[in-house]
Amino acid sequence: MAVIDIKRVHGGTIKSTKAAITRVATSLGAEYGVSHDWAGNTLYFERSGISGSIEVSKAELHVHAELGFLMGALKYTIEREIERLLDE
Repeated sequence: MAVIDIKRVHGGTIKSTKAAITRVATSLGAEYGVSHDWAGNTLYFERSGISGSIEVSKAELHVHAELGFLMGALKYTIEREIERLLDE
């Protein structure tokens, strides 16, 4: 199983960072069928072949995703797309 693990410093508040993550998760949900749900400051996401979480703290966010066999072949593409979205 392939794993993506990215930590990134953010400059916003927890509330504004969660709002930005929700917007992206909603967009990805509509486009790729990714379901998501918040539990405290952690967003859990899932679809066939991928599951994970995004934890938001005061100064950092942590993306952790586990990819199934077929999605594992796309690990670097998915990782680059996550990095691009985080840069935005």
